[in-house]
Amino acid sequence: MSFIIAPSVLSADFGRLAEEVRAAEEAGADWIHVDVMDGHFVDNLTIGPDVTRAIDQATSLPLDVHLMVENPERHIDAFRSAGADTIGVHVEACRHLHGVIQQIKKAGARACVVLNPGTPASAIEAVIPDVDQVLVMSVNPGFGGQSFIPEVIPKITEIRTWIRKSGRNIDLMVDGGIGRDTVESVATAGANAFVMGSAFFKSGDYKRFVEDIRQRLAPYA
Repeated sequence: MSFIIAPSVLSADFGRLAEEVRAAEEAGADWIHVDVMDGHFVDNLTIGPDVTRAIDQATSLPLDVHLMVENPERHIDAFRSAGADTIGVHVEACRHLHGVIQQIKKAGARACVVLNPGTPASAIEAVIPDVDQVLVMSVNPGFGGQSFIPEVIPKITEIRTWIRKSGRNIDLMVDGGIGRDTVESVATAGANAFVMGSAFFKSGDYKRFVEDIRQRLAPYA
């Protein structure tokens, strides 16, 4: 299994955003994770397509864009045009989830379905054949720096079982409180992609942090 480290720019220094993104790439990160919040689906308000485009221009890494917004179908084309390679939408925000997934694919991006800690895995089982990625939130969405919710681990294992049965190459990502102390437990449960915000950008040495995480993950590859 190949592991993907995706620093979340939500925890970066926004005054030096392009520099921070380039530093993450130089440190050995695989993707850049972009958290988009609208102040409605979650309380926080973050960035839009213009800043996403600026991030895309600062790096050659794929952009993994996580839409924490109401009516995500209204924003897919704009973020795809801004450079999103993967677009994630919440099952809780989609009235017609299958249709939104198809819209993402039609726009030319990888489709990711996201579920909150309190949402059962069964909510996404029907779309496993259609998605390229599943993102399990291990904190309640909206703000960085929260503590990992360990009760999501059985959910990760359940979804990994469905992915194996599907025979498809689907990335299983975890986001929230992921760092040195938690990455091994979620890798053991079946995750292969890890969003890291505060743990990455507050580590002090991005390259050493990435090397340490890869060393911890090596036994599970």
